[in-house]
Amino acid sequence: MSIQERSDETTRQTREGDCEHQTADLRYWLALLHTPGLGSRGINRLLGFSGGDPRPLFGAPHPAHSGLRQESIAWLRGPDWDQVEQDLRWLEGDNRTLLTLRDARYPPLLREIADPPPLLFVQGNAATLEMAQLAIVGSRNPTPSGQQTALDFARFLADAGLAITSGLAAGIDGAAHRGALETMTPTLAVTGTGLDRVYPARHRDLAHRIAEQGALISELPPGTPPLPANFPRRNRIISGLSVGTLVVEAAQKSGSLITARLATEQGREVFAVPGSIHNPLARGCHALIRQGAKLVETAEDILEELSPLLGTLLKAPLEKPSTEAESTPRRWDGEYQLLMAALDFDPTPVDLLIQRSGLTADAVSSMLLLLELEGFVSAAPGGRYCRTGKMGTEPL
Repeated sequence: MSIQERSDETTRQTREGDCEHQTADLRYWLALLHTPGLGSRGINRLLGFSGGDPRPLFGAPHPAHSGLRQESIAWLRGPDWDQVEQDLRWLEGDNRTLLTLRDARYPPLLREIADPPPLLFVQGNAATLEMAQLAIVGSRNPTPSGQQTALDFARFLADAGLAITSGLAAGIDGAAHRGALETMTPTLAVTGTGLDRVYPARHRDLAHRIAEQGALISELPPGTPPLPANFPRRNRIISGLSVGTLVVEAAQKSGSLITARLATEQGREVFAVPGSIHNPLARGCHALIRQGAKLVETAEDILEELSPLLGTLLKAPLEKPSTEAESTPRRWDGEYQLLMAALDFDPTPVDLLIQRSGLTADAVSSMLLLLELEGFVSAAPGGRYCRTGKMGTEPL
């Protein structure tokens, strides 16, 4: 065997040895993750006793076991290694990574929060977790204009160099991911399930696109279903990864307000898009603004606020979106102007539009159809209609 061949063989054996060592180390991390009765805070407390190394916590009694429930102690003395092997088999798939708190690739901003997840399962490009990120969250049942606002803001901010982070939920989350994907900028989705599942199921294609262009992230092991308790836990990761959180439409009891509260506790910026006082989905945003969140009307407002913090990481975006889209005014005849004057940005019943405009029911129905097709009006539940941000009439 030549010197070069011996060198190559030594390198191969070293790499194999490192891989085996790393896999053995991950087994203990995964076993710790599966310990019953422990959440992230409990796991981090135990790791504090062992200098951040999970190995000493297993087997013989350890000082860290004091105060634990019996089921937790029994697991640490004899883990179910079959569960751990299932996780390791999932990691054998393409573009799948497991980051521990001790991993140099673990996101530094997330490491700073009070209860960082001890492990992060990642599907996609793990390097995207190191990008400057902005979280965009909001209602699962937004108005059409709210959904468009989220998409426009995400597209503009992603084009400026920010990775957009959200929770893959229906509504605002999905719109934010799609807006980022349009610019070919990475977007990150933090899930409330194991990464072998997609919730909601209708976002399966979206999840695949995110994994190709960015990353799917979860602190939960494969096989974890979408349990309600998982999603508030997930929210602290969304805000913890990000330099700031933008809320677009949120009711007063929305989970998005949890994300915003967590962002504030983590010392991150919180932004909110205002809305009509008659829109229930604007009340959560208005409450945030009263509590000190920054009111934003354009995505550029966010860039101006973050520029001193991020500096050269940001670049000039291609276009400037606003909550009120700009377009060339169209000339409508007198009846259309009457109907547009009768329409609000809040959903309005057809009967009230007929009353305000003085037009017949047939005329209003026909005109609403054309206005909706051209993007000037959007339909809302209950047979109601509202104006979009698109400008479509001359001044009356």
